[in-house]
Amino acid sequence: MDHFPIFLATEGQRIALSGGGDAALAKLRLLLKTRAHLHVYAATPAPEIVTWAEAGKLTLHRRAFAVGDARDTRLFYAADEDAVKDARTAAIARAEGALVNIVDNLADSAFITPAIVDRDPVTVAIGTEGAAPVLARAIKADLEERLPVTLGNLARIGKGFRKMADALPFGRARRDFWRDYYFNTGPRAITAGEDQVEDSLNTLLDDHLTRAARAGHVAFVGGGPGDPELLTLKARRALDEADVVVYDRLISPQILELARREAVMIDVGKEGFGPSTSQDTINALLVEHAKSGAQVVRLKSGDATVFGRLDEEIDAIDAHGITWHIVPGITSASAAVATIGQSLTRRGRNASVRFLTGHDMKGFADHDWAALARPNEVAAIYMGKKSARFVQGRLIMHGADRATPVTVIENASRPEQRVLATTLDRMATDITEAQMTGPALTFYGLAPRAAAQAATDMPIEEMA
Repeated sequence: MDHFPIFLATEGQRIALSGGGDAALAKLRLLLKTRAHLHVYAATPAPEIVTWAEAGKLTLHRRAFAVGDARDTRLFYAADEDAVKDARTAAIARAEGALVNIVDNLADSAFITPAIVDRDPVTVAIGTEGAAPVLARAIKADLEERLPVTLGNLARIGKGFRKMADALPFGRARRDFWRDYYFNTGPRAITAGEDQVEDSLNTLLDDHLTRAARAGHVAFVGGGPGDPELLTLKARRALDEADVVVYDRLISPQILELARREAVMIDVGKEGFGPSTSQDTINALLVEHAKSGAQVVRLKSGDATVFGRLDEEIDAIDAHGITWHIVPGITSASAAVATIGQSLTRRGRNASVRFLTGHDMKGFADHDWAALARPNEVAAIYMGKKSARFVQGRLIMHGADRATPVTVIENASRPEQRVLATTLDRMATDITEAQMTGPALTFYGLAPRAAAQAATDMPIEEMA
């Protein structure tokens, strides 16, 4: 992030702009929404600027910007649309302490003006670091359609009511009240007229003041394979409401960003054959925070019900009478197999699929390898990189065809995803040589669709 977004207080501040053409007009249309004192320097200003000056909306100086004009100025816009003139005025403004923006010159600007969705006092700012202004405008247009025009009125009325709402305990009780107002009571009341909203607020406050505090609760949420767009709507809502998020090592940073900024974030990552947070510690954390009244999200990679020690954690909180619910997620096997254009089961090939975990070596030793070694069997092996040689040896020992396809998908669904197509005979060697560092899922019995199709179409003598 090269430009840190902030909202600057402009009421009563001096903002200066040099220029009188189209670029100046574009900036002024936005700046006129503020309560700043605007000063425009232009020898030949556009008619709109003259009209705004005559209406008292800005002060027009019919001359070039000069030394001394930027004293006590908070922001300065160089908008003469001439590189030499803009460089001159920008140098003056910098020397006199103003923050400088040169229109269409990102490199020499101290700040940029984002695309803005205005629902005063609600303001949404959209920036792309100057890289994609067309994209910023497209996002702005989308938000303009989604955000009702009454949103600003609701926020303005709510702002005046904030001191009354301070009667509620700080934290969740207040958040629940305002969530109820903005998304339920307020929109319904404003359709009947603004004069109805304040009465509705008073009634709503009385209701919330008499409510018992919400008990602590744990939501076991499947975070999916890593792509935030693969999260369910329920998962997004749980993250938005969480006071505490207890998350696994494989949860992507993009998904963690969706939690509330105020939420307590606790990393309890486990690493196969490496440093880990003990399960007893995780259980104790869930109990501790839920008993304090917190809404806890236990965020697990993939689906919470697949290789996630879910039962152990539920048993721990059940022992303390804590309520819970499960939000399913897309398990890594589903996301990974989709990337290679295959299905986990297929008529005429396999009617079942085995899910194995390479982290459980004892479970591997007890597995029915003879059944899996039969032709056309399919298995999805989670966390199987370090156990690849063990799996390979067991299958070959039980008569599996060494040419059986094996596909390894690293970082499934993420931008850095990699696909390794190999065979049972080569799998351990190829996985080692690939030096995969991210989470990987191994498919025994499946090749990427293109490779599988090529093998099917190949003449028999070429396959031999």
